[in-house]
Parts: sequence; C-alpha cells; structure tokens
Amino acid sequence: MDKSLTSGSNHLGDATHNEVHIVRAQLQDLLVEARHNQDILNRHQTLDLQLIGSHSFRELIQHIFVTLAELCELDQVTLSLVNSQHNLQDMLADLKIDSTEFPFLLFVQSETELQIEARPLKKPVLGNYETDVHQILFAPCFEQPISVAIIPLIRQSKLLGSLNLGSMDAERFSFDMGTDFVERLASIIAICLENVINSERLTQISLTDALTNVSNRRYVEQRMLEEIGRARRQHYCIACMYLDIDHFKNINDQHGHQGGDDVLREVAKRIKAELRLSDTIGRFGGEEFVVLLVNTSHANALMVAERIRNSIADKPFSLSMGGMCDVTISIGIATLSDDHNLGEIDSTANDLLLRADRALYQAKDQGRNCVRVAIDD
Repeated sequence: MDKSLTSGSNHLGDATHNEVHIVRAQLQDLLVEARHNQDILNRHQTLDLQLIGSHSFRELIQHIFVTLAELCELDQVTLSLVNSQHNLQDMLADLKIDSTEFPFLLFVQSETELQIEARPLKKPVLGNYETDVHQILFAPCFEQPISVAIIPLIRQSKLLGSLNLGSMDAERFSFDMGTDFVERLASIIAICLENVINSERLTQISLTDALTNVSNRRYVEQRMLEEIGRARRQHYCIACMYLDIDHFKNINDQHGHQGGDDVLREVAKRIKAELRLSDTIGRFGGEEFVVLLVNTSHANALMVAERIRNSIADKPFSLSMGGMCDVTISIGIATLSDDHNLGEIDSTANDLLLRADRALYQAKDQGRNCVRVAIDD
C-alpha cells in the first residue's frame, strides 16, 4: 500500500476527530450558557411574580430589599421615594411601620433631589460609584458599592423615586451596558408601588374616622383581636383605655357644632401625641375614644393616661370660629396580663373593653377629669 495514502488518511482522520471534539466542546459551552440563561430567566420570573403578587406595602418592600437582592445577587439595594407632602410617611405611621423596620427605604422631598449631576433622572444611570454623586443614595449601606445602577421609577410620566442597585463587582454595572432588563424591572416595581400605595390608602380611608383622622371603631376592634393574639404568643401585657370628653353637650351648646368638631379633632391630636407608633387610638363614636397600649404594664398605662389627661386639661382649646374653650377628659383603664390572656380571643377582647368602660363610668361618677382603673386589675 502507498504509504503516502495511508499517511494522508491518518491526517484526515485526526483532523476530523479534532473538529468533532471542537464542535462537541462548543455545543457543551452552548448548553451551559443556555442552562445559565434559563436559570436567570426563571429567577426573573420568580421575582416578577412575587412583586406583582404583593398585597401590601410592607410585603412589596420586603421583596425589593430581600428577594431582589438574593435572586439578582446584589450587594446593596436601596429605594428612594419622592414624598413631597409627607403623605407616604404618614401612611407608614398609620400602617405601624417604623423607620427602623426598613433602613434602606429613603425619602426625598422633590424630584430634584434625585438628579444625577444636575440632570433629571429619566433613564437608568450605570457606572462606577462616585462618592459625591451616589453617597446619599447608599448612605444606609454598611459599605460603599464599586459599581451602581440608579433606575428611575416612573409611572404616567411622574417620577415616583429611584431603585438604587450596588455591586462590589466593578464590571457588574458599566455605562455601556444594555438597560432593557433594569428598565423592565423598574416598570414592574413602579406599577406595583402605585397599586399597593393606592390600596393601602383606600383601606386606611375605610378604617379612619373622617372628622378626627384617627382610626374608627371597626379598626380598633380588629386591632384589639390581633394584639391580644400577639400578646398571647409573645407573653406580654396590654392595656385598654376608654376616654370620654367631659360635658361635651355643653361644649356643643355653647360653641356650636363647629366648636364641638374643633374640640374632637384637638382631643384626638393631643391623645395621639402621647402615644407610641405601636399604640392604637380610635374614635368609638360621639365624644368617646379608645386607646390600645401594647406591651404595657399597669403602672405604665396609668402614667400614659395621666399624661393624656394633663395634656387636655392644662391648655385651653382654640376654636376656629374664635374664642377659647376649657376641656377635660375622663379615662378608664383595664389591663390584660399574660396570666389572664386565656380563652376565646373575641370574649377576651369584649371583656377587656367592658372593664375599661366600667372604669370610665367610675371616673365620671367620682368627679370627672380623672383616671380610674378597673377594680379587678
């Protein structure tokens, strides 16, 4: 056999084998990349579903700070919201959300505070972290990122805020990267924010007394059931105060219903000023209010009640139609200790409210402008 033919055949076989090996390697790389891309797609779909499925402001914010950070492997995530009239912070207070619960949630008073290098924030801005430009957006973070993406949250041409993403990888966010994904993410978050904020506000309206802007009876009764259950699980005491404005009919007769409304609003304001964010105040109807104090001992409840009584009695009320009005209030207190938080929660709540109401009548019978504690406390 011709050795040259044999040699040529061997070389051809080797070349074919090498080509097959290269093709297989390329296919393997494509499969790995396809699996990686599918994994990314699955994670993004999971994030989208959780964001869209959020039923409350608290749930949505948790998904942004926790789920988004984990699924997208981000080192820093903050959220800046435009809060020009403090409406959002008032809403959070009504929802019993303290600022310490979400330290990475920031508020700015106008869109100009979100400008990047004096330019309105209309498109995502990606690149290296610059202290003088980005520090305020990442101030709550434990360490400064190396690369950042500042993404505007725009809904119906209005800037709601910005989603601020940070990474310790210098190449994670570069100025020449495509922004399709982050813009899509921002659109979803903006829609979800608008939806949950509107939903929370509608809920608050239905559970708020229109005149005094504190909770209504329905909300207080609902809250009482929740707090009794929580106190039972976590083993602490709660207290209930029943409050009634003294001689309110005389105030209406002397100053008219407008004067009576002024007194109701100011009484609610002064009571609320003496409470913690975790406490609840509600108007029960007419001139009566109920306050629920969580994780509060008998002695502390008495101290708060006296503060409330003094805050109302010590300073005359200024009326919108002119003139001044002296106002006093009577308060009844009942407490629920961990040892006595037993049985059906509905019955326990009714009993707590009834005991506070009886203590209020004792205060009325004993001269008004005083605090009385339920006899069995």
